[in-house]
Formats: sequence, C-alpha cells, structure tokens
Amino acid sequence: MQTTDSAAEKRVIGTSERREQIIQRLRQQGSVQVNDLSALFGVSTVTIRNDLAFLEKQGIAVRAYGGALICEGIMSGAEPSVEDKSALNITLKRSIARAAAELIEPGHRVILDSGTTTCEIARLLRHHQDVIAMTNGMNVANALLEAEGVELLMTGGHLRRQSLSFYGDRAEQSLLNYHFDMLFLGVDAIDPERGVSTHNEDEARINRRMCEVAERIIVVTDSSKFNRSSLHKIIDTQHIDLIITDQGVSEDILQSLNKQGISVTVVKEE
Repeated sequence: MQTTDSAAEKRVIGTSERREQIIQRLRQQGSVQVNDLSALFGVSTVTIRNDLAFLEKQGIAVRAYGGALICEGIMSGAEPSVEDKSALNITLKRSIARAAAELIEPGHRVILDSGTTTCEIARLLRHHQDVIAMTNGMNVANALLEAEGVELLMTGGHLRRQSLSFYGDRAEQSLLNYHFDMLFLGVDAIDPERGVSTHNEDEARINRRMCEVAERIIVVTDSSKFNRSSLHKIIDTQHIDLIITDQGVSEDILQSLNKQGISVTVVKEE
C-alpha cells in the first residue's frame, strides 16, 4: 500500500505568492500565527518570520508574539476590479486628469499607465495633435481610439484581466526601444517614506521599466491613496517629479513631499 506525505503534496509556491496569501489571511483574520503559516505553506518558521519582517518593513503588518497583526488603515480588502475603481472618486479623477492633460503639448511622447485616472486622461486627448502615447492598459487604448491626433502604441504582453493591463517580458522589452518625455503613473498606494506601491508584482515590474524610460515621472492619484502601502514597491517618492492630486491631501504629507523636492499640484473637485 502506497502512502503519501501531505507536506510533499503541497504545491510549491514562490516567495511573492506566499506573501500575498499571508496578506489575504491578515485581511480576513486580522492576525496570523507563525506555526500555522509554517504548516500551511510547508516552509520553516524562519522563512515565515522573514516574510512577516518584510511585511512589517512595508508597513503592512506589525509583528507580535508568535505571529503578526495587520496595520489598520494601511491595507483593507482585496484589490478592486477596474469597474470598482472607476466608480470611486470619479469627479476627483476627472479634475486630476484635466490638469494632467494640460501638460501634454504637440510633439510630446508620453506613457499612460493602465488605470482609471490615466483612462480619464486618455479621454481628454481626443483634440490633441502630434502626440505619441504608449500604454499597457486596454481601457486606456480604447479611450484613445477617438484621439485621431494621437499615435497609439501598445506594449503588448500578457493581459491581466483584473486590471485590464498588459505585463510580462514582452511588454517590458517593448519599452526599451523608446524614450518618452513624460510618464503618467496611476498608483494603488503612496507613502512619503515607503514610496509608490501596487498590489501586483508583474504590474510593479512594468511600472518600474516605464519609470526608467521617461524623462519626467508624474503621479496622478486622488488623496485616498496617500499613507497607504501595498506589497510591491514601484519607486521611491524622491524619484517623482510631480504629483497631481486633490484637496484631501493632508498638510503633513504636502510638507513631507516638499522636503523631498517633489512638486505637487492640488486640484479642486469640479
């Protein structure tokens, strides 16, 4: 009679996926235990403690005796879909997008990251002329179909349906063939100390590549994304040239950004 070892039957997962699953358990339960996670993932308690130390450094969890607690106000709920994101703070996003679109002039070469705020920027480019725009967002590309004066480039790659964004080696390599004047980067989370971050590792990787090939990095985000941190870091805040946001941003955050030499444009909700 053949026996099987239940631990051996566990699917081996990478560090990133394991940490994502730990975050999901933190969201659901509020806390996790080292021994439970060690048994669940079939790894040593040392490995789990390293995972929790990483999450603590990211501001996602606080280690406690035998485990960790989730940081309240930092991460709550799973990553929302594009449809859910589109319905949030829509008037603010349109005001932010309007300020961003005014920066784009004839002859400019720009990247529009996938996202709902950048999609609003794309909708405002229908009367622009002599602009080249590259995007990894299917929703952004669809919005640019009516912009006859904008030459549209797509990164290609694998489609992530949750965010309607393309990612992967092909998408990243395509960016290396170009140089852009501006990148308009939407974010899931931004913290003056921890930087800009996102829920998904693949999106963080292509976002970093975008930052490398753009002369100016312009973050477009409503104020609800500040003082939050997601698992996968994109860039440190000091690499940002300009942030366009709304009046909900606190004075403390504005002062912190100002000390780092980052320009901030604050728009009014229309």
